[in-house]
Amino acid sequence: MPDAVVIGAGHNGLAAAILLARAGWEVSVVEANDEPGGAVRTAEVTLPGYRHDLFATNLNLFAGSAFYAEFADDLTRHGFALAPTARPFSSAFPDGRFVGVTTDREETLGMIDAVSPADAEAWSSLFAWFERIAPHLFPLLGTPLPSVDAAKTLWSGVRALGRTWPYELARLVLSSPREFVEEHFESPEVQALVASWGMHLDFAPDVAGGALFPFLESMASHANGMVLGRGGAQRMIDAMVGLLEELGGEIVLGQRVEEVTVAGGRATGVVLADGTKIEARRAVVADLTPTGLAAVTDDPRIRDAASRYRYGPGTMMIHAALRELPRWRDERAASFAYVHLGPYLEDMSRTYVQAVSGYLPDSPTLVVGQPTVVDPSRAPEGRHVLWIQVRALPARIRGDAAGAIDAPDGTWTTSVAAAYAERVFDKLDGYAPGIRDLILDHAVLSPADLERADANLVGGDSLAGSHHPFQFLFLRPLPGWTRHRTPVPGLYQCGAATWPGAGVGAGSGWMVGHMLLGTAHRLGRLAARRR
Repeated sequence: MPDAVVIGAGHNGLAAAILLARAGWEVSVVEANDEPGGAVRTAEVTLPGYRHDLFATNLNLFAGSAFYAEFADDLTRHGFALAPTARPFSSAFPDGRFVGVTTDREETLGMIDAVSPADAEAWSSLFAWFERIAPHLFPLLGTPLPSVDAAKTLWSGVRALGRTWPYELARLVLSSPREFVEEHFESPEVQALVASWGMHLDFAPDVAGGALFPFLESMASHANGMVLGRGGAQRMIDAMVGLLEELGGEIVLGQRVEEVTVAGGRATGVVLADGTKIEARRAVVADLTPTGLAAVTDDPRIRDAASRYRYGPGTMMIHAALRELPRWRDERAASFAYVHLGPYLEDMSRTYVQAVSGYLPDSPTLVVGQPTVVDPSRAPEGRHVLWIQVRALPARIRGDAAGAIDAPDGTWTTSVAAAYAERVFDKLDGYAPGIRDLILDHAVLSPADLERADANLVGGDSLAGSHHPFQFLFLRPLPGWTRHRTPVPGLYQCGAATWPGAGVGAGSGWMVGHMLLGTAHRLGRLAARRR
């Protein structure tokens, strides 16, 4: 009988399992899919030799995590390596303008100055503020909420930054991306450059509470660049699995959990689809969303609460094998890991409203990733892969804003997905002419495909649940479910549906592991070492 059973082999579930196994606990991880990783997987979905990160690709959060700081040597020993770039992100615009952010301060300011000298000065001021507050902000993101450690971290910030710090932080957390960028920048291009990061979550420019993520991503990328996983993000998962097994942990693949067993009001184990029962002496940890958890429990408190959990809009992934890099209208774009194609705040706002209203957006918001610019090992020599994330799309289709695609039953059929992918290529062609001529093969994953690949991505929501203020910070995933506890004693929850939210950062698994080991007091100090 193991001490703990972990449901789901996503990176957070694996992180929790590794911490427990290292402490001497017997741990079993049960995964419904035939391979581990959840939304962190790499596969040759186009041609042999072309490795595509199917979903997540940016490993910045993981590289800066307390988990990686402690286990980096072990993961390296198991084959994981980082592929860094000093040219993390950029934005291109219809009139040929281009703005990129690199770790070279002068180069970045030069590109911004070409658009707006005033914005170059504003960027410098904002970055100086970021450097001043970062040591007091990032530890909060690695601390359980609510908690004494969080209060101590906030108080430490007050002593260092002054009594206005909590109010400045609250204002930042509550602002919309538009409010934030219009306060700091005058040009539409630089406003879009920063606000585009909001669309990686479910923060369109006018959604309250969406300023924090674009601010942190823009400034942190400017400071540190971006990292991918050499050979594909899957190498990170493979290394975590190898380390877990080395520590004595067990991972069971291709087995769906049907039920979390409860005795005496406490979670005691799980029942698998084939009838196998696995008891747990100390805890059950679920790397699931609240609705996923409700599907395997009979507790009415969980079912009622989960019915109120909200998901964001869906995502489409398009993976292409290329004979050469896109021929961008501004050739500087070819050197960046990400090229955002909104292009402007108004376009992103319209796209988001159309998607959440159930309509296929007439002009999709695109995150165009160029992984082989950072890691050439992902394709044959001289060839490339393209990673295109389409943000945002409806889970159920009521119609097409452009009036060209018919989805009579409201579902993402293969033909609907293929037709929408052509719209994506049409838009991309406006910024990189002749892109279709460079594509050797491509694969399209619709929002429905994302949910089939990972049950946590409900409706194709790659974030496993909205990050709007009513469902974030100490309210994530739901009121009363904070600190990764569920209404059932002995049943804990981790993953993107819990604090600190989406992203490949291992934060929630790290917190759950330490809570179960009684070492939660270490979290604030460890999180402070992230940056």
